[in-house]
Amino acid sequence: MPAQKFELRTLTFIDSLQPQLAQYIAKDNRVYDPREYDAALVIEIAPAMEIHTMIDIALKSTQARLGSVVTERHFGTMLIHHGDQGEITEAGRAVLRETGLDEHDRTGVEILTRKTIRSVEQDHAIMFTGQATGNMVIAGESVFIMEAAPAAYLLIAANEALKAAQVKLIDIKPYGATGRLILSGSESEIDSAAERGERILQQLNEMKAARAARQLG
Repeated sequence: MPAQKFELRTLTFIDSLQPQLAQYIAKDNRVYDPREYDAALVIEIAPAMEIHTMIDIALKSTQARLGSVVTERHFGTMLIHHGDQGEITEAGRAVLRETGLDEHDRTGVEILTRKTIRSVEQDHAIMFTGQATGNMVIAGESVFIMEAAPAAYLLIAANEALKAAQVKLIDIKPYGATGRLILSGSESEIDSAAERGERILQQLNEMKAARAARQLG
């Protein structure tokens, strides 16, 4: 299975799904709900239908469970999860072995938008809540918006932001040509969450550029 068949757009290992993100995935789920604090692996690839090859390899190689799969015209995305991190890292390594890919072959992430709205007005808060698939935005809170490409990278950005601060996950669109993440909370907590979410994406780019450290060990 030659590596040149594929464009590895995203490969990210999440060590411990934070409760809000795990519940969000379960709410919007298509397969098997993850438990809070499961480890997870996200792979996005082109062409879209080749994601089924990745799923087949991962599930046959380990006890990992399929949490979600999205196939669009160009890109396919999967999330697998398990309570044992070792099952997830081995699933990722198996996919790479069978396809001839290296995790550093993944596309780098580009942050397209990074915006904080401080002390949001009530009408604005109602608009965010009306579009939300997660929590509600309350007037006076601060709102952080991040857009990135490839979209699937926003899952790890959201997870790390939720680890770093007491904020609410309002919405996340982790698939498509570009993705969007919206968080809300107090000004100081939003600043901490935004900093951590952006920093993890920078770290992934640094790992890719150096081709040194590996997420999967």
